[in-house]
Amino acid sequence: MSSDETRDGVSLTNLDQPLFEEADATKRDLVDYLDAVRDRILPQLRGRPLSVVRTVRGQAPFMQKNLPKYAPSWIESVSMWAEASRREVAYAICNDRRTLLWFANQRAIEYHVTLVTAEHPDQQTHMVLDIDPPEGDRFDTVVGAARLIRQALADSGLSGAVKTSGAKGMHIFVPVQGPVPIEDVAAATRAVAARAERLDPALATTAYIREDRNGKVFLDSTRAGGATVVAAYSPRVRPGAPVSWPVDWEHLDDVHPRDFTVRTVAGLIRDGDPWAEQMPHAQRLPVDLIEEGHTIPVARVQAMHEGKRRARAARAAADEPS
Repeated sequence: MSSDETRDGVSLTNLDQPLFEEADATKRDLVDYLDAVRDRILPQLRGRPLSVVRTVRGQAPFMQKNLPKYAPSWIESVSMWAEASRREVAYAICNDRRTLLWFANQRAIEYHVTLVTAEHPDQQTHMVLDIDPPEGDRFDTVVGAARLIRQALADSGLSGAVKTSGAKGMHIFVPVQGPVPIEDVAAATRAVAARAERLDPALATTAYIREDRNGKVFLDSTRAGGATVVAAYSPRVRPGAPVSWPVDWEHLDDVHPRDFTVRTVAGLIRDGDPWAEQMPHAQRLPVDLIEEGHTIPVARVQAMHEGKRRARAARAAADEPS
């Protein structure tokens, strides 16, 4: 089989090269996978500023936000302010198969999208809870934490869809009926995480500082506004090239992130779109949830101040005479 070919007018090259170290997959596997799931992943990317993680031979994986100057003129883009890098970024918009194939040929493996659209950058479309296990912990603890969040949502009259993150954790998405100020969605996300933590504080924690988690599963409530999250169906730069895959709530005990890779999910690709089918209708956020969330400090800001306080305390202790 030739190593080069053309699809939808896009030249695909070096398809038989290894994708990355420990991927157990080639560039062709990536292209074939993304092309096979295009009708499912494109709705997750469409209209949203896109950042990708690329692997280039001889380099460490890197995240690319700016659309390269050598990109074809037919790729759509939007200029938006990136809070993390404090600058304007020309983000790509991946709306069609041709653009997706071009990115795949650029060895773009991970597809991260904002929680807002380019058309409405002031309106967050989903509330997202990110579940992150302790290093080396079993996946069943992640499943347990996901169920805590599901219960906290249900207690608030809400429901969400769940997927593997493609790494070691899970993501829970709750579509939001808008318009709602981004600050209110962020507040509601913090409140849901806090309520889930209270259901089983021995299992889960909202502590942002890693050393304060004491081996518990971290309920990350910081995805808000311009923050990004890996899209459903996106591959990840992890051993085995796993993908972020939708999971039915009733079958959480039967899955593991390693079950879903660019080479193994071919048998799962059938008619329909499980992520879209599992996603509830957009829901109005309860006022009490938003109000509670506004009483909870923003985790990153609180962690920054706490880090500075601890550093001052450490310096003071070091300066004390022995």
